[in-house]
Amino acid sequence: MKEYKVISWKMGLSKNNERLEETLNQHAMSGWKVVHISENSARIVLERDKNR
Repeated sequence: MKEYKVISWKMGLSKNNERLEETLNQHAMSGWKVVHISENSARIVLERDKNR
């Protein structure tokens, strides 16, 4: 079984790419993987196995 998480991302004025990368890496360490990023990067959908 899978579980999903949606992250709402707000674009910042500086270091946006670095902040996004850090956020995604933190979630990846918890077993999450990105399955979709909206065109304007406002929402990111993550997925992982629920029974891991």
